[in-house]
Amino acid sequence: MVNRRTVVAGLSALAFAPMIARAQSKPLIRIGMLQDASGPYSYLGGTGSIICARQAIAEIASARGLNVEILTADHQNKPDIGAAIARQWLDQGVDALMEFNNSAIALAVNNLVRERDKVMLANNVGSASLSGKECTPNMTHWTFDTAMLATSMGNGMIEKGTGESWFFIRADYVFGKALRDDTAAVVIAKGGKVVGEVAVPVGTTDFASALLQAQASGAKVVALALAGNDLLNCLKQANEFGLTKGGQRMAALIIYLQDIKALGLPVTKGLILTESFYWDLNDKSRAFAKRITPQTKGVPPNMGQAGAYSAVTHYLKAVADVGAAEAKRSGRVVVERMKQLPISDDVLTNARIRADGRVVSDVYLFEVKAPEESKGEWDLYKIKRKLGPDQAWRPMAAGNCPLVKPGSI
Repeated sequence: MVNRRTVVAGLSALAFAPMIARAQSKPLIRIGMLQDASGPYSYLGGTGSIICARQAIAEIASARGLNVEILTADHQNKPDIGAAIARQWLDQGVDALMEFNNSAIALAVNNLVRERDKVMLANNVGSASLSGKECTPNMTHWTFDTAMLATSMGNGMIEKGTGESWFFIRADYVFGKALRDDTAAVVIAKGGKVVGEVAVPVGTTDFASALLQAQASGAKVVALALAGNDLLNCLKQANEFGLTKGGQRMAALIIYLQDIKALGLPVTKGLILTESFYWDLNDKSRAFAKRITPQTKGVPPNMGQAGAYSAVTHYLKAVADVGAAEAKRSGRVVVERMKQLPISDDVLTNARIRADGRVVSDVYLFEVKAPEESKGEWDLYKIKRKLGPDQAWRPMAAGNCPLVKPGSI
């Protein structure tokens, strides 16, 4: 049961540098970051996402004459607590809700934001239905979703000529099945084939049977639709079984920079993954990481954390464009302006917001470096291929978003 004490205990306001104006004459724009701050996904966003959001505010608010405050809360991965905190924030005049780290909570908050005519900056959330059948005129979805992970991996591997046959090891629940089905559809459409799969329960510690089946299949790609400890355990054991040494390519459909660092390059070398951001991608990404790492004890931001910076930056640009008073009056007005403005920051390349609220951008097919190739602690990836938005993201018409006109692409 969620009571007032539970909700209030989850709230915390962050103080900002004096450079951010707080003149009483300026309307206060309030952003609420709702996230997993202490649970299994906290390292994927957590403090890193807060720091990245604060960096965006520090750069944009004073430059655009805005008065901005951010609140953070831990939803404990419980939809009832998440929805209760979101409702209280909106009652208190919060203008935008962001992050989430949990699809069930994001979907629960989505309708609430639409009803209150506020803004939702979904980030670090996998559910592609947010820009599909659950899309609203108040929502934007940043950085990645399950459809992007599937589309970019399928297209990237097939078109590199290394993914003609696939074997899937997937989590035995909706997330794993969705990733497997979406990736397989792309593979088959491109002329590849799926030669087998194994579904494993959440919390599996022994992947021997699944890996032996993958090895025996002869598939060129062994794709892992797993997350959390299941993914890490499977990769450790795949290394012990020598799948990569035997010529098979291991592909993680979703994995984060911190996961690779934790497992180490001897275990993960040769692993294939796709991301829309990597700190060492280009001069802009390196400049962004240089601004962030002094605040994170040298740890570069991952894709999701960088997405928090991009989302807040673009949101505040739109707020400044329509005016803070109008932005507080209507979130739909702000989101419409966000869709009209080009996305220009140090995180995403070739990015824009579609009519369905989906932020699309270039996505990169990466391979994890071998230990001898790495030149530093966080020098972990090498680029294999860049995929443009049309190659990396689900076509807008395929999502069945009610905001999308028939025939749109």
